[in-house]
Amino acid sequence: MKLNLDSKTAIVTGAGRGIGLATVRTLIAEGARVVGAARTVTPELKETGAVPVSADLSTADGVSAFMEQALAELGGLDLLVNNVGGGDALEPVGFLGTDDAAWQAIFDLNLLSAVRVTRAAMPSLIEHRGSVVNVSSVNSRLPAAGPVAYSAAKAALTALGKSLAEEFGPQGVRVNTVSPGVVRTSVWEDPDGFGGKIAALAGAEHAAFLEQIPQAFSITTGRISEPHEVASLIAFLLSDVVGNVTGADYVIDGGTLKAT
Repeated sequence: MKLNLDSKTAIVTGAGRGIGLATVRTLIAEGARVVGAARTVTPELKETGAVPVSADLSTADGVSAFMEQALAELGGLDLLVNNVGGGDALEPVGFLGTDDAAWQAIFDLNLLSAVRVTRAAMPSLIEHRGSVVNVSSVNSRLPAAGPVAYSAAKAALTALGKSLAEEFGPQGVRVNTVSPGVVRTSVWEDPDGFGGKIAALAGAEHAAFLEQIPQAFSITTGRISEPHEVASLIAFLLSDVVGNVTGADYVIDGGTLKAT
């Protein structure tokens, strides 16, 4: 299916790896011009053909500087993907183990980055009758599946998408949400990352822990999602092929969620 993204301009946050990097690659392959934001610009991002920008989007100043540069580079914006999330503050701890600093850090990165980027982008998105996809998580629906602050931030991000869709839909801007389950990214695969820490708490060897995730999470397909699969869904929702879809939350989790 041709998505008709040729000559479209796009911003992707959290573009250095994982879902963000896969999304950049997908949009470039579809003919879009892309600016990719990453705290650390990776060699892989540089190789995509996108314009890579190093930016700390967990701060208001970082967002402001990035958006000024990105909009100047693109000359106008058609597509926005708010993907940045996770973060160094993501720890496998419960409510009582999450202090104010951790709550603030997680909300700054997983919610307020999208608020600030979208606010700066919206005038251009209105002008171009553009499209936004926010990358949330199944944790927004399964709060017990992850750290409480992360789940709360993602639930707020999902709600934000619905509010933005309602407010700006009459002006031609579509806003949708993609909520992945477990995806094969460094969040899970890095031994020093979130997945590695959970494995250590469980007393399991990291590689063995990863192999058991589909069974432990009752994933119907028997496997976790790949970044390019999530990126394909994002690109589909950005496109005019589904031009009357807005305010929706699409889950891609291999059947982890069982509710109807």
